[in-house]
Amino acid sequence: MAGPTSHSGRLADMSSSKEQQIKPLPIVKWPGGKRRLSRHILELFPKNFDCYFEPFMGGGAVFFSLCPERAVLSDADPDLINCYTQVRDSPERVISRLSQLRNTEEDYYKVRASRPRSDTGRAARLIYLVTLSFNGIYRLNSAGEFNVPYGHKTHLRPCDKHRIKLASAALSKASITCCDFELAVAKAKKGDVVYLDPPYTVAHSNNGFLKYNSKIFSWSDQMRLAGIARQLASKGCRVIVSNADHSSILNLYHDFHVARVQRPSNISANVKFRNAITELLFYI
Repeated sequence: MAGPTSHSGRLADMSSSKEQQIKPLPIVKWPGGKRRLSRHILELFPKNFDCYFEPFMGGGAVFFSLCPERAVLSDADPDLINCYTQVRDSPERVISRLSQLRNTEEDYYKVRASRPRSDTGRAARLIYLVTLSFNGIYRLNSAGEFNVPYGHKTHLRPCDKHRIKLASAALSKASITCCDFELAVAKAKKGDVVYLDPPYTVAHSNNGFLKYNSKIFSWSDQMRLAGIARQLASKGCRVIVSNADHSSILNLYHDFHVARVQRPSNISANVKFRNAITELLFYI
């Protein structure tokens, strides 16, 4: 895969250490995040494009690596979208709320049990919990409640002002909505780039993580997504899809170009079981 030289609206390639310091980073760690794969994904982007669409925002690793001038970002998780909206529109308020929270086990469980009424408070709570939770995991139980225990990483700062401000600047020109992926990409047109990173579910899988995802994103959703991806491509969009390395997924995108990439797994609580796994990148 040949690397691009430039992107419309993308921050210039950052070579010096000073420039590297202004590059935004994801503000939350999300299941299935693409921080370790973003370089491979960006290699599939065209040299120039108009608007960037990402309907499965998650941790936003690809978006923050790209920093496009125009973007339409969305996700089905309302708390996550609220967090990005508050960081974009009210970064100082988010910083102020986060700055009041301490990194102790007692405080962590108090925050986890809290239910802030304000949008800013809910955004600060999400960043705080994901930052300090065990293994940085975001996980909800069947009742929709965050239930990850304290991570005992006392060196971490709940409030990283610099990171939040950089993220706010990157998000400042983006449209951010909470909606289904089909609605999120409805206005994509010729010359746009659409990156699709759905929860990984496959047909007839007994894998526990994928089985958990199937409650969120079913196999019928996967088939609907593949159809939308083809519709977008027929309109002249550059479409890139990341998905599980599984025969059912390969069959689903049989008419796309495909690249297989490898990354370490960071889902398991036990480091011994975090083996390297492969994922598929489809593009057309």
